[in-house]
Amino acid sequence: MHKSITSPQNPLIKQLIQLKEKSRERKKTNRFLLEGKRELSLAIKGGYDIETLLYFPDLFSESEAEAMERYTIEIIEISKEVFQKLAHRGTTEGVIAVGKTKSHTLEALKLRSKNPLILVAEAPEKPGNVGALLRTADAANIDAVIIANPKSDIYNPNIIRSSVGCVFTTEIAVANTNEVISYLQKYNFNIYSAILQESKPYHTQDYTLPTAIVVGTEATGLTQEWRDAATQNVTIPMQGIIDSMNVSVAAGILIFEAKRQRDFK
Repeated sequence: MHKSITSPQNPLIKQLIQLKEKSRERKKTNRFLLEGKRELSLAIKGGYDIETLLYFPDLFSESEAEAMERYTIEIIEISKEVFQKLAHRGTTEGVIAVGKTKSHTLEALKLRSKNPLILVAEAPEKPGNVGALLRTADAANIDAVIIANPKSDIYNPNIIRSSVGCVFTTEIAVANTNEVISYLQKYNFNIYSAILQESKPYHTQDYTLPTAIVVGTEATGLTQEWRDAATQNVTIPMQGIIDSMNVSVAAGILIFEAKRQRDFK
C-alpha cells in the first residue's frame, strides 16, 4: 500500500501548488512539478532526480506506480480532488511528479559535437514559444539551446507542457545577452542573427562551421548587441502581406537550412 492523500489542504499539497504556480518557489527550493507519462519518462531519460510521484488510480494504475519504485521514488496515491488541484491541464494521464532542477549555466553546457550548431533565443516572451523552440531544436537534434535574458524560468508548467517534455532532454543554458555573446566569441562560433537591417538572405550563408543561430521576439526583434556581434545578419525573405512569422517557425527554417548544408557537406 502506498501512502495516500485525499485533502487539498494537506501541507504537502499546498506546497506543491506553490511550486506549480510560483517561479520564486521553484528557484528557492530547486524543485519543480511535472505531469504526464511521456514527460515523466523523458525527465528520467534526461537524468533528472525525481523525488515524489503522485498518482490518481482511476487514470494511472497502481501497477504503473509500482513499476516506478525501482527509481526509489516516494509514491503517493491521491484523490480526484487533489489531482485536479495539482494538474495543469485537463488531459493528464493521472500522474504528477516532483523533480529537482538542474544547473543551466553556460559553464554547465555540454556540447557533444566538435562542430556544434546551437540556437539562441533572446527574451522569448511566451512560454509556449519557448516550448515550441525546444521542440524545433529536438527535431533537428542540435547541440544546445541558450535562452538570453529569459522572461520566465524553464520549469514553468507551460514550457514543460508545450515542449512535450523535451525540455528535459535538450541541453539548455540561461544567461544574459552579454554573457552569451562572450561565450560564443570565446569558442569561435559564427553568429547569425535574424535581423532585417544590414542582412543577407539566410540561404546564402555558410553554416557548416560552429554556428549559433540567434532569434528575437516577434514584437521587438533582437537587441543592438546581437547586430554588433553578428558574423552576418540574416533574413528570411517574406512574400506575403505581413513582415514577421512565429519565432519557432523562423528558427526552424534557419536551423534546417544549417542541417541541410551540414548533411551534404
